[in-house]
Amino acid sequence: MLPPSHRLRRSDDFRRAVRSGRRAGRRAVVVHLLPGSGGTAGAPVDAARVGFVVSKAVGNAVVRNRVHRRLRAVLAARLPDLPTGSLTVVRALPASATASYAELVADVDGALRRVLVDSR
Repeated sequence: MLPPSHRLRRSDDFRRAVRSGRRAGRRAVVVHLLPGSGGTAGAPVDAARVGFVVSKAVGNAVVRNRVHRRLRAVLAARLPDLPTGSLTVVRALPASATASYAELVADVDGALRRVLVDSR
C-alpha cells in the first residue's frame, strides 16, 4: 500500500503530470512522470507522489479494482527509484485487464525505465 504522503489526490496534480510530464507507454500501461515538481499543500516537497487512472474501458468495477490494487503494489515497491518531488501517473490500458501480475510489473518497469532515462 502507498503511504498517504506518496499519493496523488488533487486533479490539478494529475493534470500537470499528464500534460507536462514525460510519457512512456507499454502494452498494458502508460506512465507519465513530471520530475521535481515540488510539493503542494499537505504533501512534503521531497515525497515522490503516485496516482492511478483506471477507466471503465479496462472493465467492470471488479476488474478495475484488481488492476488498481496490482498497480499500487508494483509502484509501492518502486517508490525509492522515483525522483524526489516527482509526480507520477500510471494510466491502465484495456490490455491491463487480462495481463498477469508479472506482465504488469514488466510493463511498469519498462515504462519507468524509459521516463527516468529521459528525465536525466
